[in-house]
Amino acid sequence: MEILIPYGQQQVLIRVPDENVLGVVQPNEVNTGPERETLLGALERPTESPSFSEFLDDARDVLFIVNDGTRPTSTSKVLEILHEEIRSVEARFIVATGIHRAPTEEEIRFIFGPLYREFQDRIYVHDSRTLSQMVHLGTSRNGTEMYVNRMGVEAHKLVVIGSVEPHYIAGYTGGRKFLLPGIASYQTVEQNHRYAIWPEAKALALAGNPVHEDMIDAMRVIHDKEIFSIQLVLDRERRIYAATAGDIHASFDAAIDRANEVFCVDVPEKADIVVSVATYPMDVDLYQSQKALDNGKLVLNENGILILVSKCRTGVGGEAFFELLAGSKTPIDALKRIDRGYVLGYHKAAKMAEIALWAEMWAVTDLPDAEVESVFVRPFSDIQRALDRALEVKGREAKILFLMDGSLTVPMIR
Repeated sequence: MEILIPYGQQQVLIRVPDENVLGVVQPNEVNTGPERETLLGALERPTESPSFSEFLDDARDVLFIVNDGTRPTSTSKVLEILHEEIRSVEARFIVATGIHRAPTEEEIRFIFGPLYREFQDRIYVHDSRTLSQMVHLGTSRNGTEMYVNRMGVEAHKLVVIGSVEPHYIAGYTGGRKFLLPGIASYQTVEQNHRYAIWPEAKALALAGNPVHEDMIDAMRVIHDKEIFSIQLVLDRERRIYAATAGDIHASFDAAIDRANEVFCVDVPEKADIVVSVATYPMDVDLYQSQKALDNGKLVLNENGILILVSKCRTGVGGEAFFELLAGSKTPIDALKRIDRGYVLGYHKAAKMAEIALWAEMWAVTDLPDAEVESVFVRPFSDIQRALDRALEVKGREAKILFLMDGSLTVPMIR
């Protein structure tokens, strides 16, 4: 069997014996209608909110909060559809990077598309480490100190553009995440993400998930702010499959079932070898690509081989995450260090260390071999070579499952 594997913005052809292929898993194919009609329908019939036009009517100024370049959100498509209405108000834009680095020029152009030149003088990038940009708004019931970018506090009204997909610790992306981690301080995000090492913090889980519940609780610090939320669900071709709009919580809740229709994929059984692909733009670095490992482990047999395919375009990312793993002799040593005190990024290290206790992790990346090896992962520069070697190790009867969009797809045993 010949299979095309995404790598960066290209594809690599590999060959695998038919009898070894358990499945090639994509997000589910869904019936996607005209994107413009889908989005306009949501804007005209929002949930628990006036229409978008009515929301803008009395706006003195509006801050649009958009995802950074590590998310596939079709922000530029939304802005093009809203273009005429946006021109009628005093609008600014902030890229909600959370704790991520600032987007590159390529990523900024990806986010804003053909309207970049028109908006570029009004685009700002959130920097979680610049305390002078932050305003302290209070404390969540779990003790998270809410420091938030003052642009979000001082703007008369907010428009949030996000997308809803399964998320490995928050249950789902989108909705309430625009505030925390989107435009929150590093300290605030660190306090929230310490709950990520709890077993309840996992994909598809909201009730009882301490990361999600802390985010929801944190939202009460801006309960009087007028917010119009636009939440998208994309299909596997990154087209707008569904859109919800209006109240920040109601629009998020309404999008979850539609996200499950796309990203929760049935597989017949677990495999001996799982190839999990972090596709562009989620392949930005190893720190972000870890999500593909977390989804891949769900359908991997014990003592199996989990192969990450990710270009890791900008390197390792996540300094604390890397230093913890690289500075530990064994996965157990890494987990013991996390028990002694949490630092932001340790949650990803913990999840990788936990996999290393019962399976092998291999990776095909552009990273130096020494960096990959230092985090308990076996490096390969070639996908075909990694697969051939995995079959040698696991035997001729080994079954391989390919997760072609591993960062977003949640495989589920039928």
